[in-house]
Amino acid sequence: MDPTRHRRPTSDTAGDPGTAGDDAELFWEQHYRTPRTWDARVNPLLAETATPLHPGAALDLGCGTGGDTIWLAQRGWHVTAVDISTTAVERVRDRARDLGVADRVVTAQHDLGRSFPAGRFDLVSAQYFHTPLPLLRNRVLGTAARALRPGGLMLIVDHGSTAPWSWNQDPEIHFPTPTETAAELDLDPARWSVLRADMPRRRATGPAGETATVIDNVLLVQLTAG
Repeated sequence: MDPTRHRRPTSDTAGDPGTAGDDAELFWEQHYRTPRTWDARVNPLLAETATPLHPGAALDLGCGTGGDTIWLAQRGWHVTAVDISTTAVERVRDRARDLGVADRVVTAQHDLGRSFPAGRFDLVSAQYFHTPLPLLRNRVLGTAARALRPGGLMLIVDHGSTAPWSWNQDPEIHFPTPTETAAELDLDPARWSVLRADMPRRRATGPAGETATVIDNVLLVQLTAG
């Protein structure tokens, strides 16, 4: 399971622009430098969505340990993998080389609150794109939507419930529904279509091997007009 799954939802706030990004970079660098066994499997809802698609250019936002990036590259996608952690993107780059897909993977360190990768994409994947630190998440996702090519898809999968191993066990936490996320993005319906907005349940496995039923909030949008 990608460590990005454990990032807890936050409000769409930026904090002090002079310090929030630096704090976030330090936080995630420490996270990825901590010795542990990294489980880099593809997120199942990305696999479900991308399997029937013709490979093109993909953007993996918050690539973490690279399970999604590698899975896409092995299926012919050319993937731009970005994360705020330099350690994370270096490990993804090394793994792509070791698995023979380095020619289909470009890695880059980005604090997405400050910078965004160049290019146009057929698929943007934002899997559990949460952080315990301030981030203008809706602005980042809006920028990602505008980076789609006509016909391109953006898949946003968020936590919809608290797992026993989640960092935040606050019983009052609110998980924005897919409909709420779509409304916050405020995408022009004349240019973007919502193809999926639901909250499926699945059986998940935590970092210590424990299991629980969790809810995913799934939003899939398509750029229908350039």
